[in-house]
Amino acid sequence: MLLLRRILLLGLITSALVCPPALTCGPGRGIGRKRPPKKLTPLAYKQFIPNVAEKTLGASGRYEGKITRNSERFKELTPNYNSDIIFKDEENTAADRLMTQRCKDKLNALAISVMNQWPGVKLRVTEGWDEDGHHSEESLHYEGRAVDITTSDRERSKYGMLARLAVEAGFDWVYYESKAHIHCSVKAENSVAAKSGGCFPANASVSLEGGGTKAIKDLRPGDRVLAANEEGKLVYSDFLTFLDKQESEKKVFYVIETTEPKRSIRLTAAHLIFVSQSPANGTRSFKSVFASNIKPGDQVFLANHEMMDLKVVTVEKVHLEEDIGAYAPVTSHGTVVINGVLASCYAVIEEHSWAHMAFAPLRFAFKLFSYFSSKDYYNPSPTYLHVEGIHWYSQFLYQLGTWILDNDSLHPLGMSARSS
Repeated sequence: MLLLRRILLLGLITSALVCPPALTCGPGRGIGRKRPPKKLTPLAYKQFIPNVAEKTLGASGRYEGKITRNSERFKELTPNYNSDIIFKDEENTAADRLMTQRCKDKLNALAISVMNQWPGVKLRVTEGWDEDGHHSEESLHYEGRAVDITTSDRERSKYGMLARLAVEAGFDWVYYESKAHIHCSVKAENSVAAKSGGCFPANASVSLEGGGTKAIKDLRPGDRVLAANEEGKLVYSDFLTFLDKQESEKKVFYVIETTEPKRSIRLTAAHLIFVSQSPANGTRSFKSVFASNIKPGDQVFLANHEMMDLKVVTVEKVHLEEDIGAYAPVTSHGTVVINGVLASCYAVIEEHSWAHMAFAPLRFAFKLFSYFSSKDYYNPSPTYLHVEGIHWYSQFLYQLGTWILDNDSLHPLGMSARSS
């Protein structure tokens, strides 16, 4: 059955390349246009954004049913152990730490904003997932999709701005509900409308053939960058295009730091990175995992430029940082060495080999086009051009994947998290 799905996937992809969907010229911010810095204004008491009811399509969407510890949907909840957030946990059950992945990522983004806005102050969660029935009927707290928040100093004069920061962090509905807290909620995981892939920050560094490095944001087709082949050997691979490119977007990145030699790589939650596995026969094997699933003690791969080989090192620390700009380069080999650490070019689906197979038609198209074009094929035609936002081919594959693949194969946020 799985083989049939893969064959069907490749057949549909090939057909789509012949008649690509009209996603290339869809709505967006416009080519090369940067937004000026936004002046933030606090929300007024009892104001909510967007200005529609919480459980409507334009906000967090309909109520989908209460989640209990014994229900099948309990696995949809994930604990949040972010040390930059204070959880009240008055029930002493850690229930306030449990939430959906989307809610967790938005909350983590907000925690960074709070610390930037008020140095020394942290975000505080007074209510998260509710398993005791303390909220009104059909409250999104029962699904782990809502949180009530304050600042750690409980200074109520800050709450209007806290609500505004929650809006900017990407919560789907924010309500200055009470003078004692702000209420925030998110869409259900399976109904997230805004899509975005996995990325690296703009200033992430790649190694070039012939020596030297270059920031990801400056890559152009024709550049050959350090990557790895299927055997795990370092090679120089052609940079083709960006699967996602957002020059001025603010995002939250997972920062993965290694032990000696000290290296760090920043990726968004749904991006893939390789970890080492050691089978019984002692051979080294590669496994692709989401950045959001990496934890201290995992082993990742560093590039040894002199030997053109990979070295296994241990992850020492994982934390979150906010940065501007998000870029997802794709190479001929489907891998790339970022800041000395080996990563996949792909995101959202946790199996790197499936993703690489699915992008084969796109790689073939770029190769074919380069033979027929004597000019820089970075800007050949709307079909293959990718200047800002998510590449149409990535969007197409994601929609196809939600139909063909099991939900467990996809990141909980799908291609979501424009601010995470």
